[in-house]
Amino acid sequence: MNNFSLSRGGRAFCFLFFMGAMLSFSPVQANNSSRQSLVNTQQHQVQGTVTDGSNPLAGVSISIQGKSNVVTATDYSGRYTLSVAPQDVLVFAYVGYRTQTVYVQGRTTINISLQENTTQLQEVKINAGYYSVKNSERTGSISKITAKDIEKQPVTNVLATMQGRMAGVNITQNSGVPGSGFEIQIRGQNSLRADGNQPLYIIDGVPYASDAIGSFYTSSTTPRQTSPINSINPGDIESLEVLKDADATAIYGSRGANGVVLITTKRGKEGTTRFSATVSSGFGQVTRFMDLMHTPEYLQMRREAYANDGITDYPADAYDVNGRWDPNRETDWQKALIGGTSSYTTVQSSLSGGSAQTQFLLSGNYSKETTVFPGDFEYVKGNMHVNLNHASENKKFRINFTGGYTAQDNFLPPTDFTREALTIAPNAPALYDANGNVNWEDNTFNNPLGSLAGKFRSLTDDLIANSVLSYEWVEGLVLKSSFGYSDLRHDETNTQPSTMYNPAYGLGSEASLIFENKTNRQSWIVEPQISWNRKMGSGKMETLVGSTFQEQTSDQLVTMGSGFSSNSQMDNPGSAAHYAIQSSNQTVYKYQAFFGRVNFNWLERYIVNVTGRRDGSSRFGPGKQFATFGALGAAWLFGNEAFMKNHVGFLSFGKLRGSYGTTGNDQIGDYQYLDTYTSSGNNYQGISGLSPSRLFNPNFGWETNTKLELALETGFLEDRIFTTLGWYRNRSSSQLVGIPLPGTTGFTSLQANLDATVQNTGIEISIRTVNISNSNFSWISNLNFTQARNELLSFPNLDGSPYRNQYVIGQPLNITKVYHYTGLNPQTGVYQFEDVNGDGAITAANDRKTIKNLNPQFYGGLQNQLHYGPVQLDFLFQFVKQENFNPTFMFGMPGTMTNQPAAVTEHWQQAGDNEPYQVYSSGVKSNIQRANTRHAQSDAGISDASYIRLKNISLSYDVPERWTGKMKLRFSLQGQNMLTFTKYKGADPEFKTAGFLPPLRIYTSSVQITF
Repeated sequence: MNNFSLSRGGRAFCFLFFMGAMLSFSPVQANNSSRQSLVNTQQHQVQGTVTDGSNPLAGVSISIQGKSNVVTATDYSGRYTLSVAPQDVLVFAYVGYRTQTVYVQGRTTINISLQENTTQLQEVKINAGYYSVKNSERTGSISKITAKDIEKQPVTNVLATMQGRMAGVNITQNSGVPGSGFEIQIRGQNSLRADGNQPLYIIDGVPYASDAIGSFYTSSTTPRQTSPINSINPGDIESLEVLKDADATAIYGSRGANGVVLITTKRGKEGTTRFSATVSSGFGQVTRFMDLMHTPEYLQMRREAYANDGITDYPADAYDVNGRWDPNRETDWQKALIGGTSSYTTVQSSLSGGSAQTQFLLSGNYSKETTVFPGDFEYVKGNMHVNLNHASENKKFRINFTGGYTAQDNFLPPTDFTREALTIAPNAPALYDANGNVNWEDNTFNNPLGSLAGKFRSLTDDLIANSVLSYEWVEGLVLKSSFGYSDLRHDETNTQPSTMYNPAYGLGSEASLIFENKTNRQSWIVEPQISWNRKMGSGKMETLVGSTFQEQTSDQLVTMGSGFSSNSQMDNPGSAAHYAIQSSNQTVYKYQAFFGRVNFNWLERYIVNVTGRRDGSSRFGPGKQFATFGALGAAWLFGNEAFMKNHVGFLSFGKLRGSYGTTGNDQIGDYQYLDTYTSSGNNYQGISGLSPSRLFNPNFGWETNTKLELALETGFLEDRIFTTLGWYRNRSSSQLVGIPLPGTTGFTSLQANLDATVQNTGIEISIRTVNISNSNFSWISNLNFTQARNELLSFPNLDGSPYRNQYVIGQPLNITKVYHYTGLNPQTGVYQFEDVNGDGAITAANDRKTIKNLNPQFYGGLQNQLHYGPVQLDFLFQFVKQENFNPTFMFGMPGTMTNQPAAVTEHWQQAGDNEPYQVYSSGVKSNIQRANTRHAQSDAGISDASYIRLKNISLSYDVPERWTGKMKLRFSLQGQNMLTFTKYKGADPEFKTAGFLPPLRIYTSSVQITF
């Protein structure tokens, strides 16, 4: 795997940056002046290579301390040669890296690995999409991570690499099952629609659709449908930028409302041909198990429940207590069903190099993950990536081509065993009988492993390619056009053979089912552009004009087959006695836009940035298809003012910036404004009929988002301490939701723009400190902190709408209305709740009024990077302050035939008891059952789920080159989700969906070879 340094990105051809103290010092002491003179004349050649730890650095200045006339620079291979005396001291200097001094001491070969100097990272270029900008001159809010951050994490989904590393970016994992997705919110939830809050993904200039490609009928293992984001290989990524405010996102117009994620893949570098390979292997386990009842406590609970209900003869189906099951048996079902060890294997290799005119990169990746579930399941992904760059001799004409192909084979059980692992009685029978077959225990045990006869499998092929041609017509005037294409093909099946069920049911292959989902998605995009940059006296101006032409076609077919002569014929739809189409969709999305940017910089202190975009989308009706979005950003680099430089010496950088503008949102799906019809599924005289599914709405228009931001960036002590403090306010209006209609119309709602407004406000803080920095040891810390608030500002006639129980004006969107738990009745032992309206009855409509906010109050991360010689240690702590549903929400009523948390033993038994849990019952008393249900739907079912997690740790060792020669060798140990500090009693505080496998703790070791 290549390690690229961002601070040298555009400076591979820059030479002769000369710095360092010109001091005259020699470690060699002579006994007399004549001997000293003789030593000084003994010259010899020293040579070597300068790298950033993995890749050569071109243009590094090498000088001799005290001899200003002796200087050289590394070539494109990072090599140098210099005539020196044995007592000389070499000074290695390069922009963006710490200057190093090395004593020659008679050596003829000196290889050096330079380390980044964060005090000069303000000169780094930041990718802002259609243009790049120097970090110090940036007027917008952009967060960034690079390949060096990504490669330290043993993950296969690119969104996992961002967790805890960016202010304003909140990411949660949906499941610990391989290939599962992530939820991402950039500065909160803007849209009332759950599917309208995804950011725009751009891979090397090509928009990448993130809409789910799975189906409800097939994607049953994870709580979300299959996400195409899994196709992106983290090992191919050079940098990842997130655009957040209006200044950064308005140039993307209708697609930038929820932020933009820019993914730049690795490219070929000038230099000798280099081969690099990284092999990683590891394992994963559930981070922790819940403390559940053991068999004695469980049986005591069950017997007491029947006694409380006045039942002395146990029912025939109470197998756990009526003698059918062994009362002395105990199985830890968490270990049996989700306590396995998953394996992780990843191989990443690359071949790169090239001349000053042409560079290339060819890389490949193979990864394989298994599960912690019983059975032989795996998720395999293979990837190919190619990049070619060419420039004419005069550097006026340039062409860049980038292509990537990913194939995925995801083979998983059709169900997640987590819920069964938590709820099966501890004295339930063994999973297998004496003959090794699935044990149904004389038809008394609903064995969860029966579902292993069914299979879930998804095969995904994803191709994405982009080419950029540019020509500098005259100095500063560049004509450019990009051409992008993507092709995704997804085939997903879920088989449910009759062998999944207890043989006593007598089901044969005629009861077997198979669901299949075929999804295809192709898109192309062309973006011609003209940019013009010119200096004007003490100022400089950059202009950009361009247009976008894009088309995306999608089709999805979901089918079901049933009634097979044999289960071996299930893969052949033609063998099904009944074959039905569950859904069939074909859509075309067309998009056209014109965009522009003008940036003016005066005296390198006053910067104004204006961006705009005129968008046209086929998702809106006549007269509503076009809209205009734009933003104004400004920055004042007050640290460059003379009075600041002369009087505030400790301030090395200061910038005040702000932005205001609008972006839009057309994430509503295709044809939503039209009269549409769907197949009724009913035949009349052999013809399938149609039924209306949507009404035409000519006023269906854009959802808009107005963004405002102010930020202060300061650097102290030569940027050894660098801080960013930002405040933002985003308001999203004209919400695209269904407006309810009277039932007499034949439709429940009309897709329209609701005059509702959602507001997101927040404070983002980022602090970078260089705690220690010298030639032997460095310690750098990065802290990000976000405090955000989401609020529904307005919603006309909310009380009369179907959303009245979901939203409250003045409250966040992500709330739940619950009962207020007032405690246990000490006389009856039954849960009690507040009667809000005082009518003497507890009902959901009148008394479920307590509001609980499930959004994080604040979140962030603390990252530390430590270097000591060839050893590097990186670790990241992620922290979140939030509330979440606790175990009360997902477990059945105590006393029924379901296991419980061990804490449930603290329950009411007699009058006067004051315990946290109510009286046991087997379920026959309706008042106790209702109280238990309300308890789970009350504020007692929600508790503090804040946590601090050691999200990632990486320890690496670079074998000294004097041992390996020209070959570079690195050993690494990595861990993900290592430690979690929390008071939460559930399986995992991050996880939002009960009953699914939480994120796993992963350990890996790797070796990297480069030559």
